[in-house]
Amino acid sequence: MKRIALAAAMLLAAFVAQAQIYQWQDEKNTTVISDRPPPANVTGAQKIEADAAPGSDASDQTLADREMAFRKRQKESQEGAEQADKDQRLAALKKENCENARRSLQLLESGERVAMRDSKGERYYLDEAQRTQEIAKLRQDVQANCH
Repeated sequence: MKRIALAAAMLLAAFVAQAQIYQWQDEKNTTVISDRPPPANVTGAQKIEADAAPGSDASDQTLADREMAFRKRQKESQEGAEQADKDQRLAALKKENCENARRSLQLLESGERVAMRDSKGERYYLDEAQRTQEIAKLRQDVQANCH
């Protein structure tokens, strides 16, 4: 979730860096600074160039260079969001695997008779040796998937 918020903030900063700022005096002789152009009846309005991103000189960059840089930032932001989503799905899958392994381990450790199905679909009951093997395997699964 933090990565998504960070990506959104970076994208917003990219838009703000490209914004145009206007300054003018209104009818009450108050200085107005806005990102929107002044009304048509205002005279003496000034367009203020917004500072470029740190470490770059906007006057040296062509429009194509700025567009390419914007697209690169946009792609990085999208990749970050996709990675965060992937990490979240993996964490949910790991949690589900953990819960399943714990439930199965609890059932086997309860001493209750456990029926399984073989490759032919026939039901059989676990003997003590099979139960011990399954318990050992499930304990490893719990250790690997649960923290």
